[in-house]
Amino acid sequence: MITYIRESFEELKHNVSLPTRAEASNLMVIVAVFSILFALATWGVDTVFSKLIQLYFDTLN
Repeated sequence: MITYIRESFEELKHNVSLPTRAEASNLMVIVAVFSILFALATWGVDTVFSKLIQLYFDTLN
């Protein structure tokens, strides 16, 4: 376990590089836009299924 932790820290020190501030900012905007689009798509599908289920049960009565 100690070897694993030591190797993990070595890899973080030597192999991982952080993005620049501009890259991080651009990636944040991309993630925000796709999150909003995914939320809107989920809302749309939920609304359509809700209407279909409501229509189905209305026709049973």
